[in-house]
This record gives sequence, C-alpha cells and structure tokens, in this order.
Amino acid sequence: MCAHETKRSWNETRVASALKIRYPIVQGPLGGFSSQRLTATVSNFGGLGSFGAHGLRPEAISEVIAEIRSLTDRPFAINLWVSMEDSGAFTSDPIAFERGLRHIAPHLKALGKDLPTYQPYEAIRFEDQMRVLLDARVPVFSFIYGIPPRELLDECRRQQIVIVGTATTVDEAKALESAGVDIVVASGFESGGHRGSFLCSSEESLTGTFSLTPQVVDAISLPVIAAGGISDARGILAAFALGAGGVQMGTAFLACEESGASELHRKLLLNRDGRSTGLSRGFTGRLARGFRNAMMDEWNASPEDILPYPLQRQLARHLSVPAQSAGQEELLPLWAGQSTGLIRFTNAQLLLKELIASLAEIDGSVQDWAERQLKR
Repeated sequence: MCAHETKRSWNETRVASALKIRYPIVQGPLGGFSSQRLTATVSNFGGLGSFGAHGLRPEAISEVIAEIRSLTDRPFAINLWVSMEDSGAFTSDPIAFERGLRHIAPHLKALGKDLPTYQPYEAIRFEDQMRVLLDARVPVFSFIYGIPPRELLDECRRQQIVIVGTATTVDEAKALESAGVDIVVASGFESGGHRGSFLCSSEESLTGTFSLTPQVVDAISLPVIAAGGISDARGILAAFALGAGGVQMGTAFLACEESGASELHRKLLLNRDGRSTGLSRGFTGRLARGFRNAMMDEWNASPEDILPYPLQRQLARHLSVPAQSAGQEELLPLWAGQSTGLIRFTNAQLLLKELIASLAEIDGSVQDWAERQLKR
C-alpha cells in the first residue's frame, strides 16, 4: 500500500454506506419477538435496528414506526413478509382444524383452558402493510418470502428507501438483484426462526451460511449481508472473509433484555447446556428453527395435521399463550439459531460494545484482508 493511501476501517463497507450506518451490524427483525426499544437501541449505537411487523395490521405498524422514531433519529428497518399465507389458508376447513386441535387439546385441558373453535381465515394484505411503510417513508424496508411487486419497489426507490431482500439460495439472490433491491441478505439455515425461501420449498433450500455467503457474493454485484449462526466477533470476521459487507444477528439480540422475548425464553438462550435446535412447521405452518421440545417433536411426527400458515400459527397460539404463563417450556415455540452456545450478553448495548471492541483490535481492514485472500 502506498504511503498516501488510507487504510479502510473494518466497518467501512458498502453495506454500511448504503444503509447510512456506522457499523455494518444488523439486528435481525425477530418477528413476534421484536420490540421498539431493541430496534432503537441498536440504531442509536450505530448499527441497524429492525422490527418484524409481518403479523401486524397496518394501523399497528403505523404506531410502531412512530414509537421507534420517538426513540431514535437513526436509520432503522421495518421487515415484512411478501407471502402472507400459504395457498391452502383460504380453503382449510373445520375438519382440518379439528385434526390440528387434537394435538393441543390435552395440553389445554391440563392447563385448565377451554378449547378454541374454528374461525375462517381473515387476511392481512401485504400491500396494505407496505402502504404504511411508504407513507411513513421508513429509512429501510427489508423483506422475506418473495419479491414485492415492481411498482412498490419503484416507489421505494423514488422515496430513497433502502431495499433489503433475503435469499436462502443463490438463485433467490439473483432474482432479488434482477428485481432491483439494494442489498441482499444471504440467510444460512443455521438461523433461528423462519426460513424465508420463495423459489423452492424451505426444505429444499437449506444451505449453510459458510456455503451460501461466498456463492452469493460471487453470483451478484450487490452488497451482501451474511446471516445465520453469527453470535460473536469471530462470526463477523468469518462473514467478512467470505466477502460479505455486513452481518445480521438475530438470536444474540433475542437473548437481550430489550427484546420482546419472555424471561423464560431468554434464560434458555443463555443456558449453555448444549440444548439442540430443530426445524419444524408445527408452530406456525412454515419451517422455522427453534429449541427442540416435546411439542415440536409431536408436530414433526404428524406433519399431515399441520395447518397452512398462518392458520397453524393461530392454532398454536391458543396453547402457547397459557403455556407461557405457566412456564411450560416443552409446549412453546422457542426460536433459536444454532450458535446459542456463544451467547454471553443480556444487554444489547453491552453486546454491541463487545463486538466493536473485539473487531477494533484487528490490525488493518478485514475487507482488504478478504480481498487479498480471494486474489491468491
């Protein structure tokens, strides 16, 4: 390097530049465990806080955005699901509901709760949710499970909203690039929570982060964020060495007190006893990773009784709400990635401070180092 050239710091990446953040660390949106407090905390520190709003009606999303803006003036992301239901959601009938109900009925009775009755599906439209984001001019729009209509993406670009799409395969990353997104998240199957696949089934799209990330980096010209199994500075370094310009961390933030996870859930995430995770459609109707427990095993043993998304999610909530109150961890959806054994922090600011301090010790630019390796 010539004497007049200035070395880039590890955090000076295309991802950080595109998102207008200081550190290219994205807090995973966490779905139903999102909180405005966590989103703002991460953004105020210099990362990108995210809020998973896919289960909220438009008026509730508007309130969430307003509260986040009352807590931070930094960029943040609102995350939506493009595909809001499986194809069978509108045609599922009471007979299917009764088949699913038989799996939770004994547990509800043991908890002293009445059995739910069948209710037809009432949809929340993605387009209505998206209109709230456009009207509010959110800084960043991120999404999974598909690609939004081009006219909505065009409007995002007109309003200078940064567009972040999620890919679980190389083909999905290429499709996102063709659609004109700004950044692609390469989501490995180590991730906790839902697999956002959209070209093939989630079961056919289970590629690990270390395999997926470099292939996506090589396949597209957009900045890439690596996600899945990243819980400490070593994971961030590994992602950068693979060519990513940023990382997304979900489970590590889920364990923090600022998240919307219950105290029981957070305690389990911090218990380094080697508890295994598994993949199941049983809690929502779509494939997701969480701690293995009795309820997951029961659903996995009877996949024919699982309702389409989100009917299965609604059914399972009839049990998860009282089970949560009773502290019955064997009956709960406990989303978790595969690197829970690396989680150490219960406070988001302390987690971020530790990550930044560890990365700051690196002599020179991680990005330059990665580029040198690729040229060897």
